[in-house]
Amino acid sequence: MPQTASTNRRFVLAERPRGVPTAATLRLEEAPIPSPGPGQMLLRTCWLSLDPYMRGRMSAAPSYAPPVALGEVMVGGTVAVVEESHLPEFKPGDRIAC
Repeated sequence: MPQTASTNRRFVLAERPRGVPTAATLRLEEAPIPSPGPGQMLLRTCWLSLDPYMRGRMSAAPSYAPPVALGEVMVGGTVAVVEESHLPEFKPGDRIAC
């Protein structure tokens, strides 16, 4: 999928895997990049951490972390650059870990 400066790419949980996750478990989607509102900022992910705990978040079974809902963006730790900010403590170009 081609990506432009106005396109956000995200992996969403398409199905709860039974056993080993397959290519059908996650779905790559494209959507317009939203504009941040008051008290928000827009981040560009530079690095995404892929951790074993993410497998547990794909399951609906009780766990120490809540499951990712079907159709929702798969979570993970990131290092990002602030692209736009409506928060006084962050300015464009700042790098953050979240």
